[in-house]
Amino acid sequence: MLNQKGFTLIELVIIIVILGILAAVAIPQYKDLSSEAKEASCRSTLGALKSGITIFYANAAVTTGTASWPSLAELSGTDVMAHGIPKNPYGAVSDSADDIFDGSALTKGDSITSNAGWVYKASTGEIWPATFVNSENRW
Repeated sequence: MLNQKGFTLIELVIIIVILGILAAVAIPQYKDLSSEAKEASCRSTLGALKSGITIFYANAAVTTGTASWPSLAELSGTDVMAHGIPKNPYGAVSDSADDIFDGSALTKGDSITSNAGWVYKASTGEIWPATFVNSENRW
């Protein structure tokens, strides 16, 4: 009698079915993780921007005696963020994800028509991710 080693056809089919089931379960969870990672990155970047704006405000109060939020020009330059404005992770390739839109006439969460990455309201120091959908990303 020959001692043959290997898998039968039915065993291979069972393995392929099991791998298919695992892939069907894992792929949607991976997609969900990538969206969560993008949100976490955006929130982290937004936190850094808010921190820089608040430090600018406090520094103005200490050095000049009058607290003031940075202007749009000061925020866009290197007065607030030493290495410039970080990109919004939600920005598309064609967008200017590190540009700032003047949000003086907007409420947090309003949509914009510009391809900016961030919206800044200099009168209150508020900054939020730019969006084309109302009430999206209102953090």
